[in-house]
Amino acid sequence: MKLRWSPTSPYTRKVTVTAHETGLHDRIERIPTNVWDPATDIGETNPLGRIPTLITDGGEVLFDSPVVCEYLDSLHDGAKLVPPSGGARWQALKLQALGDGIVDAAVACFLERKRADGERSDAWIDRQKTAIGRAVAYLEDEIAGLSGAVTIGHIAVGCALGYVDFRITDLDWRRDHPALTAWYDRFAARASMVETVPRDPT
Repeated sequence: MKLRWSPTSPYTRKVTVTAHETGLHDRIERIPTNVWDPATDIGETNPLGRIPTLITDGGEVLFDSPVVCEYLDSLHDGAKLVPPSGGARWQALKLQALGDGIVDAAVACFLERKRADGERSDAWIDRQKTAIGRAVAYLEDEIAGLSGAVTIGHIAVGCALGYVDFRITDLDWRRDHPALTAWYDRFAARASMVETVPRDPT
């Protein structure tokens, strides 16, 4: 398998954490991809021009991160990260949606801050930071939902909080959220998370 990938993308991090957790990491060739490079060919593989994009051993192209993660989860015989049915499934998918939503807001905030003076909207940035704050408060109040065996929901939330730490450094999400902070510190110590910490290319 081949994964179009970036070391800074929180969406591809979710896939690589999933690959580690399912024991599939060594079966995936990572192809560095800068979607912002005018010369990139990612649009020839994924019409949306986005990563993560996975090319399976059979040549099928899969995107976006929820699809790629569920595909990887189908390839191993261990406990599934996406529970097949029942309340556990909906809890995992809800947490995944929440984590992905945090990432969406953080990426929007990061990109808006890169716009030139006179083009940047502080109101838009504040809107995204407010959304992240509400999501963090929700997770603090519903911390019991992050207990139990690791699911795709835990991975999505963990990668989202890691990305906020990486890109939105002025947003002190840990303040007033001790239970979520303790959970994240434990989750971030997992080998899959340690191996995938986002870093700007040197």
